[in-house]
Amino acid sequence: MTAEYSAHHLQVLEGLEAVRKRPGMYIGSTDSRGLMHCLWEIFDNSVDEALAGHGSRIDIVLHPDGSVEVRDRARGIPVDVEPRTGLSGVEVVFTKLHAGGKFGGGSYAASGGLHGVGASVVNALSERLDVEVDRGGKTWAMSFHRGEPGVFANGAPDSAFTPFESSSELRQIGRAPKGVTGTRIRYWADPQIFTKDAAFQAQELEQRARQTAFLVPGLEVVITDQRGDEPVETTYKYDGGISEFAEFLAPDAPVTDTWRLDGSGTFTETVPVLQPSGAMVPTEVERECHVDVAVRWGTGYETVGRSFVNIIATPKGGTHQQGFEQGLMKVLRAQVEQNARKLKVGNDKLEKDDMLAGLTVVLTVRLAEPQFEGQTKEVLGTPAVRQIVSSVVSKELAARFASTKRDDKSQTTQLLEKVVSEMKARVSARAHKETQRRKNALESSTLPAKLVDCRSNDVADSELFIVEGDSALGTAKLARNSEYQALLPIRGKILNVQKASISDMLSNAECASIIQVIGAGSGRSFDIDAARYGKVILMSDADVDGAHIRTLLLTLFFRYMRPLIEEGRVFAAVPPLHRVVVINPGSKPNETIYTYSEKELHALLAKLTKAGKRWQEPIQRYKGLGEMDAEQLAGTTMDRAGRLLRRVRVSDAEAASGVFELLMGNEVAPRREFIIDASDRLARERIDA
Repeated sequence: MTAEYSAHHLQVLEGLEAVRKRPGMYIGSTDSRGLMHCLWEIFDNSVDEALAGHGSRIDIVLHPDGSVEVRDRARGIPVDVEPRTGLSGVEVVFTKLHAGGKFGGGSYAASGGLHGVGASVVNALSERLDVEVDRGGKTWAMSFHRGEPGVFANGAPDSAFTPFESSSELRQIGRAPKGVTGTRIRYWADPQIFTKDAAFQAQELEQRARQTAFLVPGLEVVITDQRGDEPVETTYKYDGGISEFAEFLAPDAPVTDTWRLDGSGTFTETVPVLQPSGAMVPTEVERECHVDVAVRWGTGYETVGRSFVNIIATPKGGTHQQGFEQGLMKVLRAQVEQNARKLKVGNDKLEKDDMLAGLTVVLTVRLAEPQFEGQTKEVLGTPAVRQIVSSVVSKELAARFASTKRDDKSQTTQLLEKVVSEMKARVSARAHKETQRRKNALESSTLPAKLVDCRSNDVADSELFIVEGDSALGTAKLARNSEYQALLPIRGKILNVQKASISDMLSNAECASIIQVIGAGSGRSFDIDAARYGKVILMSDADVDGAHIRTLLLTLFFRYMRPLIEEGRVFAAVPPLHRVVVINPGSKPNETIYTYSEKELHALLAKLTKAGKRWQEPIQRYKGLGEMDAEQLAGTTMDRAGRLLRRVRVSDAEAASGVFELLMGNEVAPRREFIIDASDRLARERIDA
């Protein structure tokens, strides 16, 4: 280190050096997420061609050697010489940053690519990249090593590489059938850049392929995974577009059909336009923005939304999403005000969350040269899009409410009733929540009488045990540590909230008691910071009924208090199944061993037999928590020093939601099919009973 700092300390990174030096700036990270981002850059180039009307099939092949290949039957990358650089179009695309056909030159009306850095970034971060182009009846090829063009000795990424010296060459390697054009790109990610555990995620790839097939009706996306013992090929093709996508995403039973709201608008913006002379001249241009939205309301309260700009997902929203919410709020508020007397609204006003409850929406906009925030394109920034989307949504939705068709009138009436009921539930929940505070001497009387609370006010250290039945409660009172362990008994099986409405759930005594005791509200108004306990532990018997009760409780937490599960604050106690008393010889006291499954019991008995030890018969088999005395319950299930807890997690909320709907929802037929299909694959030891 030196105190001197002058111009010769500055570095200028040329070309692709900047990408290799700071890859995170271009692809976000160098783990699996960044690896997948590189694949999306190549894949989206092929999708842009399909959007422009060229090519109806894209193939993605995951090779056993870790490489990935993307093939299309579009126009093919230009192979002629780009006049200003003197290089072929292929070399320009893969070696020059900010070079491409998506800067307003007329090749693409709307595209996901904007910055001209996608293919060149992937090339810079690849140990090897091979590209083949079918164009003009010929097949052309070129290879690159960490962004540098040249020739490899053979097909392996680590084979001898000879870079071009004086001039590079786009090789002709064969003839293409007449009229056939397209591009094939295969690359090996550079191990110098990416972490060792970075790998292509098959599930994420399938989700992206499915999503793209929904967004581009008629496009066929084929994924071939050759990394296993046998190749696995999956094909995605949908003709229904975003309406079919919304139906696929919807997690609940419908209140309305899937409605399509589409339209367009124009706006002007001043952008720098490249002139033939090479100068950039600010020019006012007129843009057209096409809006296409699929909306569907269901019986649940969750909002499932996907937004896209030129088929590029914008998970963090942007001006198009703001416009959609603005238009939606304008129409629904007006409709509720017009029908206020009929709906018995009173003085309360609709809020955004009331309208979004149970909504599944796929929002797409298409426009030339959209403004994104950053290369990862997660947020749309074009200001004018907001008003255009708002105007289209308002106009189309208002027309739906004004329709005289019987189905439309019925569905719009049901929708208004739903949003108003959501508003009333929110107001009720807020009033309920305001009465819930961390207990003190004045407020303790507001809690249920059956709650056996703890003395500690330290939320992080406190634990709430939800106990099955009064018999177990009596033992648990003696077994608990009253300083930080609270007990709440429930009577039998609580309401199945997957089938019940919010009002039914709130009026159910057991559900209401649990929500009141936890003290953080429910549903959208749930505030985890207000929760009165650091851990919630479900303590039910180790039998089929106990497992059912635990499932019902988890359904309640999953639907109405999910942040507790997401933060890992919900646990299932694991009480023992058996108590084995080992007889020790002489005056040595007998030893007590607890086992938690039949398999563990048999293993223990075999071990004792082999050691020549005896045990008391009969072996005690606990049928419920009430059969334990306080000392046994404390030592095995409640005392922090010796207990075993199973943390309940939601690693994939969407997948978990599907499982809950299948097992606990209104539709019986899918559940019956699941039971029949899965019965032959079920191992008895997996049954938690």
